[in-house]
Formats: sequence, structure tokens, C-alpha cells
Amino acid sequence: MNKGPINIVDWHRVNHVLLDMDGTLLDRYFDDYFWEHLVPEKYAEKNNITFGKAKEELLKRYKAHEGTLNWTDLDFWSGELDLDIPALKEQIKHLIEVHPYVEEFLSMLRRYRKKVSLVTNAHYKSIDIKLKKTAIGGYFNHVISSFDVGFPKETQEFWKEAERILEFNRESTLLIDDTLVVLKTAKVYGIKYLILKIRPNSRLKPDSVQLQEEFTEVADFKDLTQM
Repeated sequence: MNKGPINIVDWHRVNHVLLDMDGTLLDRYFDDYFWEHLVPEKYAEKNNITFGKAKEELLKRYKAHEGTLNWTDLDFWSGELDLDIPALKEQIKHLIEVHPYVEEFLSMLRRYRKKVSLVTNAHYKSIDIKLKKTAIGGYFNHVISSFDVGFPKETQEFWKEAERILEFNRESTLLIDDTLVVLKTAKVYGIKYLILKIRPNSRLKPDSVQLQEEFTEVADFKDLTQM
């Protein structure tokens, strides 16, 4: 497992940096708490069932849509569950947190005049809530959601469209993401520099499934502030 300062990336050869949002720049604790605790709680109340039964049912329903646009579509889940999902997110937006040293890393990229794009599967309503809560929105040259493209990041079609919109050169582009399948898809597409952000949820240990040797791993953005 490759850890430590990311000196294997020649920063002088990187012109465009693509950054995932949830779990990469932002602590995924907010999302995990929201979908695994708050939504089941409200769903249980609405349907007069136990929290345990609600969570079991919802996790199965989430899983059925994983890797599709529905998975992160707040409007889809509002209709599916008969709950106002965006409003529930607003209720706990105080839990939205940026990972340590992210702003320092983004400031460094700005100083070195790198093009920086947020590339996310998140729904635009979720992006709006999170960028308003944090101070990182101003660092991005572009923000692209899978809902703009019509495909999730787990597909080649997403990267083809992202390349067309952002006009990045695959040979001089870095992608940082917390999801292995996304990095593998981007690797097949030809993006040269790929980093796996481990510990997406700061309150949990890295999943054992994340233990791999294919990609450089970084647990702390402090390691990325060395040029």
C-alpha cells in the first residue's frame, strides 16, 4: 500500500486537477449519517415502523440504484420515499465539514495556477448546500455534476463528456477520488495521475476493500501540499 507524501507525482507536469467532493474534499460523515440514520429515522416515523426495519429496507433500496444517476438524485429519493430530502439535508448542514488541509491544498493549486475542477456524482441541490456551507466553492474553475453530463463517473461516457467540457489533457491531469471504481474507470479512459483518498469518513477506519496497490493513497491533504 503506497502511503506518505505524494512525491511520485511530478507536479510540474500536472496542469489540470479534478477533485471529487463527498469523501474526498468533504468528510463523508455527513452523508453517511444522513442516509443511514436521519432518513431511516424519518422514514420509520412516517410509515410507523421500527428504525431497524426502516434502515434495512432503505439500505436495500439504496443498493439497487448504486452506480446510477438515481443513487444521488435528491428529487428521485424525495419522490421514492415521500420525504423532502433537500429540506432534511438543510436541517443538519451544520455537520458538513471540509477534510483537514483541503483549503491549504486548494490555495496551493491556485498559487501554482493549476486548473481545478470539481467533478462529482452529487445532485446539484446537494452541491449548492455544501458549497454554501463551506468556503471552497471559489477555488474551482468549473463544477461538473453527473447530472450535467447524463452519466455517473463510473462510466466512460462521463469522462468523455468531462474532457469535452473541461478540455483537459489526459496526460497532464490528476484525479483525486475516494471511490476505487471511479479511479479504475478514469484509468481506463487514460487519465494519467490518479490518487485514492482513504478515510472518506473521518470517524471510520478505511474499509478493508480499499486496501490495494493499484493507486497511490493519501489519508491527509497535508501530504499533497508539497510541490
